[in-house]
Amino acid sequence: MNRLALHSRLIPGTEEAYEIEHARVWPELITAMNTAGISDWSIWRSGRDLFHLVVTDDFEAALAYLRDDPTDQRWQQHMSQFVEGFAANPDGVAGQALRHVWTMSEQTD
Repeated sequence: MNRLALHSRLIPGTEEAYEIEHARVWPELITAMNTAGISDWSIWRSGRDLFHLVVTDDFEAALAYLRDDPTDQRWQQHMSQFVEGFAANPDGVAGQALRHVWTMSEQTD
């Protein structure tokens, strides 16, 4: 399994509502994510910034699956009232994984 991080940003004033929405994510969305090959997805918030940790074997394949999934389409539409969007990488492409810099468990003496 691979882990990757994403960065998105909330619309000002939606922080509390966003957290309320994520207190209980739709079970059918979790099923769709599992079917897409995502084994875990965690989100941390600092102000309006959201940092996502996604665990999957193939992120691009998972995204391709979810793009066509009606449940994920409904969820994305619903979340659009809270989220400005995903941060862009240096090439200007939004929704791409953040650059991995360091992992303690991978460092050997």
